[in-house]
Amino acid sequence: MTDAAETPGGESYLAAISGIVADVEDVAREVARVQIRELRVLAAAGRLAEEQGAHPNAKVTLHDMVLRSISAEVAGAMRTTDRTVQRRIGEARVTIEGFPAAVAAWESGRIVQGHVKAIVDAGVNLPAELWAEFEAIAIERCEGQTPNRVRGELEILAHRMHPRSFAERHEEAAAGRCVRLIPGRDGMSDLIATLPTVIAEGIHDRLTQQARAIIDTREERATGSDVVATDARTTDQVRADVLADLLLAGTPALDDTRDTSAGPLGAIRARVQVLVPAATLAGADDGPCDLAGGSPIDPATARTLAGATGVWERLFHDPTTGVTVSTDSYRVPSGMRRFLQARDQHCRFPGCRVAAIRCEVDHTHDHALGGKTELSNLAHLCQRHHSMKQFTAWRVRQLSGGVLEWTSPLGRIYREDAPTPAVAFTPAAASPGDPAPF
Repeated sequence: MTDAAETPGGESYLAAISGIVADVEDVAREVARVQIRELRVLAAAGRLAEEQGAHPNAKVTLHDMVLRSISAEVAGAMRTTDRTVQRRIGEARVTIEGFPAAVAAWESGRIVQGHVKAIVDAGVNLPAELWAEFEAIAIERCEGQTPNRVRGELEILAHRMHPRSFAERHEEAAAGRCVRLIPGRDGMSDLIATLPTVIAEGIHDRLTQQARAIIDTREERATGSDVVATDARTTDQVRADVLADLLLAGTPALDDTRDTSAGPLGAIRARVQVLVPAATLAGADDGPCDLAGGSPIDPATARTLAGATGVWERLFHDPTTGVTVSTDSYRVPSGMRRFLQARDQHCRFPGCRVAAIRCEVDHTHDHALGGKTELSNLAHLCQRHHSMKQFTAWRVRQLSGGVLEWTSPLGRIYREDAPTPAVAFTPAAASPGDPAPF
């Protein structure tokens, strides 16, 4: 371990980094000011087009032509296409006029541009009369978090607030599933499949498992086969080749994950965490379920997956704080590991979103230096941030409740609270006539 003062370059090195960080913060504030000003200018261009095309006898095409004309003028100044400017004008109007509180929070430094985009992307799917209510809650959720950390949570929030059930909207969206072929360069093309999220996640993970199996096997058999010995494909290349084999030839040679008894869902052998509210599981609620580290999935799919599992995993939460205190599971890892997966959900380095099932359980105080293997000294870190903890001047200590306190080489403190459980239970209010508790 190296101390911050022993970092290459010594005090002058830290002073240089400190100056760079300060400059970055100044630049970020200036960039935000300019970006907000640009949005307001583009929104004003859209309003001007609307006003010019709002004559009593005007047709819809007049407004469109005015908007195109203004877009072309602006495009000349911005050195881009009028289609791009027209799209950006529409986005600017939605942001500035539809979500003014988010823009104000961005302007004051409470949130950043990525937060505003996440808020708008999730909120725009709601009826306009709900935007203000959604916006207020979303801004509070964004403060102190990185945009990628809250994006999924905001999507779930919007789905919950929507007057139409998620199941109904998912059914309509699923009707648009398709496969598209987009010609590329140098004899290559993109094959794009738009599918329900859980199917897409399962396909990708199955391809990954098979690719890893092929790579592992070629290393073991390299001395016995000239073909295997010369196979230097990357994981991405093998994954693409396996996909082609599956679609064109049926099944690749190294496939031990097949089970078609339940259709495409039965073929999924991914380690997918699905958080299902009890009411949804029982069929009393058609809200979305949370695919940990991914996107919402429809309740019917979640019920299918839940019904196919042989053992249930129960999560117990403190009714006051909502913090997970214990869990059981069918999985092989110890109860301690299961508890940590439920508590951490993802890598616990500030801003990282890598799912806990793909991370390593790390001793906060190194085991080699006397750190104990207990819940208060363990947390999930992805490989990248585990290495940073070991080989850089970043330091971390664990406080009560699974809170991690990270200290940067400059001495900046970043508090990393344990994520809020996606499902929490509170005592139900007593109804008139219920017997009094003992």
